[in-house]
Amino acid sequence: MSGKDVATKMKTRVILGEDRILHGSSFDAPTSFASVGVENGLNVEKFTEEVKVEVNDVSEDGNDLVFELSGVDAPLANTLRRILLSEVPTMAIEIAEFRDNTSVIQDEVFAHRLGLVPIKADPAFFETHVSGNEHTPENTLIFDLNVKCFRDINNEVVNSKVFASALVWTPFGEQAERFAENPPQVVHPDILLAKLAPGQRIDVRCYVTKGVGKVHAKWSPVATASYRLLPEPVIVAQPKSEEASRIAQTCPTKVFDIEDSGELVVARPRQCTMCRECIRPPPDAQHSAHGVYTPAVELRRVKTHFIFSVESTGILPPDRLVRDAIGVLKDRALFYAELFDQKDFEEHMAAASHSDGDDDASDDETKPMLE
Repeated sequence: MSGKDVATKMKTRVILGEDRILHGSSFDAPTSFASVGVENGLNVEKFTEEVKVEVNDVSEDGNDLVFELSGVDAPLANTLRRILLSEVPTMAIEIAEFRDNTSVIQDEVFAHRLGLVPIKADPAFFETHVSGNEHTPENTLIFDLNVKCFRDINNEVVNSKVFASALVWTPFGEQAERFAENPPQVVHPDILLAKLAPGQRIDVRCYVTKGVGKVHAKWSPVATASYRLLPEPVIVAQPKSEEASRIAQTCPTKVFDIEDSGELVVARPRQCTMCRECIRPPPDAQHSAHGVYTPAVELRRVKTHFIFSVESTGILPPDRLVRDAIGVLKDRALFYAELFDQKDFEEHMAAASHSDGDDDASDDETKPMLE
């Protein structure tokens, strides 16, 4: 293997050994592999050609999405994941105004429960409410919950359980007309909020406002957003028939198959969990002269290929969340591009250099006094 091939492998692959991981770090410097002729700098044209997105699976309820993002490095993929968790805006209950609560649950505890109830409302139609300002139809939704437990004429207890379905949207202003076709509502009406005894009552008005998950988890639009590197098990040396059968049988996720010719093949690479069963030496393994067992399989992960799993809370569909997250990332990039405009950046550096020169001169002037 040439030096260029080795450098490319170090740059793009993570190698999993029996007791160690190789090439797990990223190489950020443009000249990291310059000695062997491998480019490591950022090339925008090459990046736009290589980056790809492919949707793998969408759940029946539309809340789970699995897609693949390739041609990017880990920092960008992790940025997208973190934006999904904490910077995509949603609507959630911010203020709970209790008018009556004779249940055993304290007001503040019940208010926290209410805040975590997902509200199905598109944040794009609302402005961000500023704390201390008046609530308006443009920045706030109102939900009322009024439940009283009692016994009916048959002496049966009614309303002993308070579910999220008891939260009823109360339009104000022109909201009834604006949201006539798609009225705001709770995502999961079967969430149990409290239990009441006969004679107990909860009456509360909730103010729903726009926010992001980094302020409070109730505004996070996803239950989870994660990714894993694409697994790449590779057969580096065709094993004997007995060894091939052992590898295929010991794999818990059935990644390998045996061809009619007796050859071992990687049939389902994406099912590999990197459990390392295929590279562990068997009890009767034949070792080299140096006492080292050489496995027939090499376990790799592709550093630039990410399999994302996004589970929405139901407020917005996951594909919309991914698009919104990319929009947030784009806005941030444009902000920093304007901030570091070439002319302004040069003026800033010149001012900083001039300031450093003044400090040096000041130090020189004080030296005789210190001596």
